[in-house]
Parts: sequence; C-alpha cells; structure tokens
Amino acid sequence: MVKDGAPKPDIGTVEAFTQAVLDAQTVAYLDPAAGGSSGIYVGGLLERLGIADQVKPKAKLKQGGAVADLIASGEAELGIHQISEIIPVKGVTLVGPLPKGIQNYTTYTAAISSAAKESAAGQAFVTFAKGPEAAAVLKSIGMELPGS
Repeated sequence: MVKDGAPKPDIGTVEAFTQAVLDAQTVAYLDPAAGGSSGIYVGGLLERLGIADQVKPKAKLKQGGAVADLIASGEAELGIHQISEIIPVKGVTLVGPLPKGIQNYTTYTAAISSAAKESAAGQAFVTFAKGPEAAAVLKSIGMELPGS
C-alpha cells in the first residue's frame, strides 16, 4: 500500500516487488517479534528475497494494529500487510496483492462441534458462509473463497 495520491510502484512480479521495496525510502510492516502472522511472513519473505539487511535500516515496524496507519500518517512510504487490513483504512491505496510466486494465503475453516446445541443453525451458517452472498461480502473486504 501507499498513501493516497502517491505513485503506485510496480509489484507485478517478484523482481518488481523486490525492487519496489528496495527503492522505497521507508517500508512498514508488522514487527515479526510481535507474533502476528503477517509480520512473521514478511520478515521471512525479506530474508528469502535476500534483502532483509537492506530493508532493516528503513523498516517501520508496527507492534500491532493497522500498518496502514503508518502509511496514512506519512511515517512510511510503502506498507506490506494483509489486503483485508488495508482496504478499510482511509488515506491509503492498495497497490495490489503480492505476486503469485510470493503470495501467502490465510485459510479459515469452520466446523460444527459434536456437542453443539444448535448444530442445524451452525450448519446453516457454514453453508451460507460458502455461498455467493458471503463471497460478495468477503470480496468487498479483500478476502475470497477458496478456488475463486
């Protein structure tokens, strides 16, 4: 993500994404030491891309919450976080998803407990959550159903 009105860097390939991160004056993401899945992933990704040492001096690590706040306030130029955490924040623009070669997906699952008192209602919710109405809501907040 970038601040509203800022130029969007090319992140269409792994190489372009890597260059965009290297070119940014400051890069914001969740602090991997804080334990959030996004921060842990980004920290590991920067290592795998071989640029962690170059990014470290210009990293703006967020201890929790919305990385987008650092972008909206102007404290950082480029931010990396989950799309669903970027879309609701005013003042930032989603550049796009990570390229396929480095994209990471968080998968949520649902199940009905064998001890559920309202198992039929639970099953109805799970069925609804997999349907087209839910898919439209999920898409609007940057999420998607598997296989879509």
